[in-house]
Amino acid sequence: MHTVLIVLLVIVAISLIAVVLLQSGKSAGLSGAISGGAEQLFGKQKARGIDLVLHRLTIVLSVLFFVLTIALSYFGL
Repeated sequence: MHTVLIVLLVIVAISLIAVVLLQSGKSAGLSGAISGGAEQLFGKQKARGIDLVLHRLTIVLSVLFFVLTIALSYFGL
């Protein structure tokens, strides 16, 4: 059981890293972070297409990562 959880955790971690790196940037550097932050916060820009899929996949993989980590600590190292 312990080995299966570790293998699943490694697969999920690598997948999560890949999905995060595939996502497009939301700001244009430091100037975009300062001035464009309010526009993104209050704007009505919704993700569409592949950005939406990557966003949802990131959420699913991150929840799965935390569940596997908690399960691994529960069953002991």
